[in-house]
This record gives sequence, C-alpha cells and structure tokens, in this order.
Amino acid sequence: MSPALLFAILIGYFALLLGVAWVTSRNANNDSFFIGNKSSNWMLVAFGMVGTTLSGVTFVSVPGAVGSDGFGYAQIVIGYVIGYLAVAYLLLPLYYRLQLTSIYYYLDVRLGRRAYQSGAGFFIISRLLGATARLYLVVNILQAIILDSLGVPFWLSTLVVLGMILLYTYKGGVKTIVWTDTLQTSAMLFGLFACVWILLGELNMSVPESLNQMQSQGLARIFTHDLDSPNFWLKQIVAGALITITMTGMDQEMMQKTISVKTLKDSQKNMLTLTAVLVVVLLSFLFLGGLLYLYAPTAGVTASGDKIFPAVVMGHLPAALQIVFLIALISALFPSADGAITALTSSTCIDLLGIKRRTDLTEARKEGLRRGVHLGFAVLFLILVLGFKAADNPSMIGVILKLAAYTYGPLLGLFAFGMLTRRTLTDRLVPFITIGAPILCALLEYNQEHLLGSYRLGLELLMVNGILVFVGLFAISQKEKAGTAAVVA
Repeated sequence: MSPALLFAILIGYFALLLGVAWVTSRNANNDSFFIGNKSSNWMLVAFGMVGTTLSGVTFVSVPGAVGSDGFGYAQIVIGYVIGYLAVAYLLLPLYYRLQLTSIYYYLDVRLGRRAYQSGAGFFIISRLLGATARLYLVVNILQAIILDSLGVPFWLSTLVVLGMILLYTYKGGVKTIVWTDTLQTSAMLFGLFACVWILLGELNMSVPESLNQMQSQGLARIFTHDLDSPNFWLKQIVAGALITITMTGMDQEMMQKTISVKTLKDSQKNMLTLTAVLVVVLLSFLFLGGLLYLYAPTAGVTASGDKIFPAVVMGHLPAALQIVFLIALISALFPSADGAITALTSSTCIDLLGIKRRTDLTEARKEGLRRGVHLGFAVLFLILVLGFKAADNPSMIGVILKLAAYTYGPLLGLFAFGMLTRRTLTDRLVPFITIGAPILCALLEYNQEHLLGSYRLGLELLMVNGILVFVGLFAISQKEKAGTAAVVA
C-alpha cells in the first residue's frame, strides 16, 4: 500500500483524537488534569487501561518473542493475576482512605518527606525511561513502513508524534485520556483479533490445528523447569506479581486513572475487570506470535523478534489488514505515551514542586506552571527516544523489564516498609538507601558469574532490589513514634 495513503490515515486518526480531546477538555482545570475531577466511569477506565498496560511493546514484542521463548510469557501472566488482586485489595483501600491525588503522598504521611520525594523521583525516572522505550519502538516501526519512504528523518517523526500527544493532553489531562484511551484500546484489540483471523485463514487452519502445529514446533511451550535459567517458572510468576504491584499499584500513571473513579468499590471493579481482559488479550498475543512464526516460512519471511509482525503484515497480507495494523499500532503507542506524560507532569507538580500545597500561587499561575512542566517532559521524551534509536536494541520488552527491575525496586521497598512495619525512619538517610540498592544490584548482576556460578539473574532482580531497600530502611529506622500508626496498612 502507498506510504502516502498510510500517512493520510495516520493524520485522519489523529484528527479524531483531537476531536475527542476538544469535547472532553471543555471547562477543564487542574483537578481535571490530575484526577479527572474524581468522576471517571470505572468501566471506561478499566477498558482504557488495557491499552495503557499493553502498549506498543506488547503489540509487537510479545508475539515476536514467541520464536525464542515460546509461550513462556504466560508464566509472567500468572503472576500478573496475583499482582492485580494485591493492588485491588491491599493498595486501593489505602489510597482511598487517605484520599490521595498522588499515591506517593502516602510515603510522606507514613515515612517522611525524603521518602516521599525519593518515591516520586524513582517513579519519574522509571516512567520516563519505560515510556520513551515504548515510544521509540512504535515510532521506529512507523518510520520503517511509512516515513522513510517519504524522506522524513526519525527525529522529525518523533517530534511530530510528541506534538500530537501534547495537543490532545495539554489541557484535559486525565479527563481526556480516559476517553482517548478507550477509543485507542478498541482499535488495538480490533487489530489484534483481525490479524489472528486473517492469519488462520492464510494458513487454512482452525485454532486447535494451529495450536497442535505450534506444539510440534516447540512454539507453545510454557513452563521452564531449569532452576538456573532466568525463565524458571517460579521466578517468572513471582516477578510477574511484583511487576504488577509496582508498575501498576505503585505507579502514579496507572493509579492516577484508577483513583479518578469516585468510589473504592468501583475502583476495585475496574481493577478486576482489567485483570480478566488482560489475561485474554495477552494469551491472544502469544497465540498471534505462534501464527506469525508458522506463517513466516511459507511466505519466505526471515525476520524475527520485534520485526516479524510488521514484516508479515506489511509485506504479505491484504491492504485492508495493513490499514488495521497501522491504526492498531498507533493505538498501542498513544495510550502509553499520553498517560506517561500526564502522570509525570502530575507527579512533578504535586510531589516535587508542591503545587497543591502552595498558597503563594494563583490558580492561573499553577496552571501555567503545570503546562510548562508538561512541555518540558515532551522535550525529555524526544531526547531519550533519540538515545534509544542510537542504541538500537533488537527486543525492547527485555529492555523495559530490566529497567523496571532497577527503577521500581526502591518503590517496592519503600511501600513494603511502610505497610509491613510500624517503624519510623531517619528521614535524611532515605535517599542514600534508595540510590544505593540499585547500584548494588548492578554490581551483583555484572559479577554474577563469579558470585552465583551457573545461576543467572532474571526478573527476580526487582525483588532483590526491593529487599535491599527494605533492609536498608530497617537499618536506619527506630521504633514507632506516636501518630504514625494511623496510616499503616
């Protein structure tokens, strides 16, 4: 299909997003931007969060990884279910009881100002790196299938995409992205199931027949029983649970949408609905990956990893499906990037700049400050995406999960210490603990051959990081002081 036509479809889709943003952001203010005026519909939030959780990395990398790991990602999915239940019944009641706008304010109330700022700081770092890695992957694919042939350089493509995201989130924030994410999730899921249906037709197989074929070629294997392997089943399940607890329950972007729902009960419905839908969708992505690897040899496709999905669709499948794939890919891009910029802006303004506490600023000045921070993060996104382009890693899902292990570990340790103990901290020492633990993890990973023999660290590095922070915090703590017990979960 003509790149010019695909580009026109891209512009038309963006115009639709702008129309939704214009309708939903009327009369918006800072409360609309940060928490949607606490009036978001839980069903819309749950459905829209599917798109935010999956992102372009899931859309491209999970099917691509089937060639090397089979259905091994399902081990992590089992852990996800455990993690979402913990978020729904342990963390959400705490957040609603404290009536939080920023979830990191819990750390301020329970552990102190430095713990609060450390938690917010690590969220900003983790979300900034994770979101830009996801953004890079999708822009890079758009570049390959459309923009290179039009002579558009990668830096300009990224700048334009970020400009689009800014335009429809700049005013409405959460109030807008609850609706745009719903639209984009619908498009992404339609693209997923359309691709599955077409590939089954191209292979002339039923679902059971294709699964049998995948099994015979080793594509459908799930569990890894080698204890030394990074993919050992217990490691993956535990890591999946911790990833969900940290990357959802301790992540301002994800919780910002969840706590925009009016009541705790509806917010828990949102989380349980999200869990059920995600399990079905993630298993469908694995099935799609198996179909891609069954189809690729019949079409002479040699691509693998992140490149196999676009190579098969754009080079060998009908033009209508190419359009569906493009819209689905863009729909996978925007929810992860728009929510990230909005959440980063919220956390910086509320947690680091104290915008809600400051009485010396008028509402107009606060709104101006928030918009300036929003724009600043867009510039940072551009710089980091260009950095990922220079690195050119073949599989971004591994990169993102590794970044999560280093940056969410301190959040896991901080929240766990606050909720599981009744001790108070020497506040000024907290940053040394939260920064020191990831450094120790990096040294451990770098020297694992000498220290651990044949054992290889995988996603359990997140747990190790959290434990190091917890132990470090315990070392700088004292018995409970009066007035702290009220906020211990």
